Amino acid sequence: MKKVVMYSTQVCPYCQMAERLLKSRGVDQIEKILIDREPARREEMMSRTGRRTVPQVYIGETHVGGYDDLSALDRAGGLMPLLEAAA
Repeated sequence: MKKVVMYSTQVCPYCQMAERLLKSRGVDQIEKILIDREPARREEMMSRTGRRTVPQVYIGETHVGGYDDLSALDRAGGLMPLLEAAA
């Protein structure tokens, strides 16, 4: 399964929903980058994604987006193939 990285904050409900969705699809490890604990990482997230909100999810090198994007990808049947693609 591909590596999952999620830019997040400690109290973000959408981040928690994204984590629950990923875990329900078999992801056991999510590298969380807490931008409220490491403010410099917020700049990194914004320059890398072009977005200001959390969560921002990467599966491998693919930027999936936020929770709504992740959920839509899952409903469309694209999440599992992306997670299972050769790393």
